[in-house]
Amino acid sequence: MITLANTLKATRDRIFGTLFKTNSHVDNSIINELEDRLLLADTGVKTTDLIIEALTAELKTQTDDTSPKEKLKKVLMPLFESIEGSSIISEGNDKPHLILVVGANGVGKTTTIGKLTKYFQSMQKSVVLAAGDTFRAAAFDQLKIWGERNKVKVISHGTGSDPGAVVYDAIESACTQNTDILIADTAGRLHNKKNLMEEIKKINKISNKFKDKISKETMLVLDASTGQNAITQAKEFNEAIGIDGIVLTKLDGTAKGGIVFSLVNELKIPIRFLGMGEQIDDLCPFNAIDFIEAVCM
Repeated sequence: MITLANTLKATRDRIFGTLFKTNSHVDNSIINELEDRLLLADTGVKTTDLIIEALTAELKTQTDDTSPKEKLKKVLMPLFESIEGSSIISEGNDKPHLILVVGANGVGKTTTIGKLTKYFQSMQKSVVLAAGDTFRAAAFDQLKIWGERNKVKVISHGTGSDPGAVVYDAIESACTQNTDILIADTAGRLHNKKNLMEEIKKINKISNKFKDKISKETMLVLDASTGQNAITQAKEFNEAIGIDGIVLTKLDGTAKGGIVFSLVNELKIPIRFLGMGEQIDDLCPFNAIDFIEAVCM
């Protein structure tokens, strides 16, 4: 069974190595090495500086026997205060909930949709999928496979059709059928391609017409292995359409897990899920305490 601790082993090894294993006393050389290692784990300059500054202050003021790792955990937790208490579906919500899944090519959107479907089904939620990626001929086929595996309906108009019309019809269907969760796929697009970003803005505008009938989340899928480039993508998507939550995929194959700290610190956008493998169950709802514990164990 894949665990969060196993998934983050490469990140943990990159950040710590042999640091803190034999040193109860932390001097400047260890702090400097930790700083370098945080940067190598793609924590980013801004967030790394914040962590190092807070840890240095903590080490100076604390005179007890608390281990350096425990003190590091203490300074990492405030990074997540801005996203604390945020949930995908508001408690008591009885409207269909639309999750508009966006992201660049190759980040794993369709696979993530399949995993999200399984996750919500495990919570006894009814799910329908909308094939909003009408640019690729294979896109519907891929989504259809996930629909069949999870035994859910996939709404599609075919390749080359208007993705906005697909989402419109899917929302109407979800409202009529009182579906709990509607997950809409969109075409992979680069954050710096204006015409493609305009298309997703149009889809977003169409979905906003139903704001009295549905609740909605725009969920950005990012590839953890791209490191700081993921920050650039997130900023561009957020500026263009507004992002409510993030799914970070391929965390199991990278030592760049420090990107999580950078994302929450710089963007203040909740991390919803972590992709930890290829299987349909390898999607972990994000929990800040569990993440910090797994990184610092």
